[in-house]
Amino acid sequence: MANIAALLKSEIARVARKEVRAEIESLKKASAQQRGAIAQLKREVAHLQKDLRLTRTRAGAAVALSPAAPAAHQPSKRRFSAARLAAHRAKLGLSAAAYGQLVGMSGATIYNWEQGKSRPDGQQLSRLAALRAMPRSSLVALANP
Repeated sequence: MANIAALLKSEIARVARKEVRAEIESLKKASAQQRGAIAQLKREVAHLQKDLRLTRTRAGAAVALSPAAPAAHQPSKRRFSAARLAAHRAKLGLSAAAYGQLVGMSGATIYNWEQGKSRPDGQQLSRLAALRAMPRSSLVALANP
């Protein structure tokens, strides 16, 4: 009886290993394809970075990125002044939270900008500039629906 149990146990282990091996093979193939895709993407990024460096050196300055590129990567020529931000918000008579809603940020973030504890990035500077360009009546209407 012990021989039958041992044989059954070894046969179950063999079949289980065979099933696991079949599953692992498909995963190995998928992994190899993904590694190949990642390698291709890395080559493309390296090529694009090389082209960008060449373009920058030809232009002698930073290159204006295409409009389809994310705004966070575009160089910003805007300057930021914490005092001007605070003055603009005070002129509108808005709380930091209300002003933050217009910019798409929290009131605490606006407060930190005004206190000089942090600075907005390029995309946020663009939003602030757009707010400054809008008439006061539209901003107050947007802030107080």
